[in-house]
This record gives sequence, C-alpha cells and structure tokens, in this order.
Amino acid sequence: MARPPSLTLEFFHDVVCGWCYNLSPRLRRLAEEFDLEIRHRTFVLQDGPERMVEVFGSMEQAKATILGHWAACREASESPERFDIEGMRAASFDYPHGLPGALGCVAAERLGGPEAHWRYFDAVQAAHLGEARNVADWGVLVEIAESIGLDVPRFRRLVTDPLTLQTVEGHRRRAHLLQVTQVPTVIVRETGRRLVNAPLEDLRMQLQGNLSLVAAARAVH
Repeated sequence: MARPPSLTLEFFHDVVCGWCYNLSPRLRRLAEEFDLEIRHRTFVLQDGPERMVEVFGSMEQAKATILGHWAACREASESPERFDIEGMRAASFDYPHGLPGALGCVAAERLGGPEAHWRYFDAVQAAHLGEARNVADWGVLVEIAESIGLDVPRFRRLVTDPLTLQTVEGHRRRAHLLQVTQVPTVIVRETGRRLVNAPLEDLRMQLQGNLSLVAAARAVH
C-alpha cells in the first residue's frame, strides 16, 4: 500500500510568469525531499492581447513592464543565465499571453497525469524565458509537446477539446474561491497556509513549519 504524501500543495502558475520559473525547480527538489504531492492549477493573469492592453495600456508597454519583472526575477534566481531578457526584448512578436500555454498544460495532464503537466509547464517556461520563443504560437506549443515525448496527434485534439478549456476555467474559479490573486501561489492543503516564494532553504523551513502544525493537530486528535 502506497504511503500518503506528507503534504499536498496546490501550485497556481502561469507559463509566462518569471517568478514561477524560479519557483518550479525549487518545488521539484522539495517534492522529492518531503514526499509532496503537487497539484497544478493554471491561473492565467492575461488571457489575450485585449486584456494585456487593458492592464498595461499597449502591447509595447506590456513588454517593457514585464521585462522589468524578468530583471527582478533574474536577480532572485539561483541560475540567472536561464533568463534571455535581451532575446525577448529584440523579438518581433508581441509579448505572449498565457492562455494557450495553460491549455497545453491541461492537455498534457490529460495525456500523462500531473507529472506530464509539470514537465510541459517547465518546457514551455524554458522556451519562453530561456529561449525567447512565442509561447502563444500553437506551432511552438506543439513542438514543445513533441520535445517531451507527448503523443502529438492526441495533444492536438485535446488542446482544442472544450473540456480542456473548462478545466482551465475551473482552475480560475478555484483560485477565486481561495482568494488567489497572483502567481505563483502555493497553498498547503492540510494547513491552508501559503508558501512564500523564497530561496530553497527558506522554503524548506516553511514546509517544516507546516509539517509541525500537521503533527501537532494529529497529536491532539
């Protein structure tokens, strides 16, 4: 009989989020160390160019503002070389929104479960932040699916399946229910507490604190 995970974390993320790019490899390491279950929730901040213009004023200003965020993310990263800020600044396409990538993540999960979701999410982030690729382009997203070994014909079908969009919308509804307003947000199911995105050792201490709370609650009962 399989041992239950020590903690279950809900990880709300957006493929175009630089802070998520920093957090994901930290969570991967900690998931093995603490035997965590990670439940992936897509949470798209801007779901199209119109919304980006509404938020930033123009697509040009959107790119300039977001690349400023990238610079802060790079400074906080253990691997700053992973960020290709100049490549994205020089790119001819508008800064991509996250909805196509979210649909791809859910399609990947339908094909291969939570680990496929995570592998696809990481691959899209690497293409976007590390290679300055346009991850709102369906051709790019299909290439990424192929690169991680997903069944491409099935991926193509699932990414346009209405159930996939419904799942993305369901993740958004859950975010609103939990009062999630930003990405990344990580919520520990057993305690209801949120992890603060921080270097690895700080995250490790936060998890230890949550485990202590769970142990204390079990001791009372």
